[in-house]
Amino acid sequence: MAAVAIAAGLLDTVGTAPKTRPPRTMTMAQARASNARVPIVAAARVRAKPYRFGGGSAERAQAVDCLATAALYEVGDDPRGQRAVIQVILNRARAPGFPRTICGVVYQGFDRTTGCQFSFTCDGSIKRRTRHFGWSAARRVAREALAGHVFADVGRATHYHADWMVPYWRDTMIKVAKVDTHLFYVRL
Repeated sequence: MAAVAIAAGLLDTVGTAPKTRPPRTMTMAQARASNARVPIVAAARVRAKPYRFGGGSAERAQAVDCLATAALYEVGDDPRGQRAVIQVILNRARAPGFPRTICGVVYQGFDRTTGCQFSFTCDGSIKRRTRHFGWSAARRVAREALAGHVFADVGRATHYHADWMVPYWRDTMIKVAKVDTHLFYVRL
């Protein structure tokens, strides 16, 4: 998938690689406890507008594939989680500092030594693609999102992470939602 997107010239990257700091050593339980201490600020969760896709049928098909792949690799076959991840991708495609295309957002940073926006694009997971039974459902959720469905639970969130980790950027953002084991954020 990444090779196809690269060959097609669809990966537009924006900005420089983020600064990193050494990771903190903590257990999953400590990370969950740390994340639980950060309050959800529902008032900061502004409803996203429906996404208006402007490409043709070939571009739409590729966008569906990129969204479905990200949703499936990031949260598995959970429809709510898939909707949340897809909403973040669409929010990023409209936000400053991110690529303007859906596939560009999904694969942003896959070529950086500092890491990817979505871990499956650089940790080798995508090379182990299987015939997952959730693929058709993920594609359906992706098509709905491109048709204008908004997953209001995460609003305009542009960042998220699993509750068992603490990313370096967490304390620079406002937590606006929790969907299953994922936490969603907007910029300050």
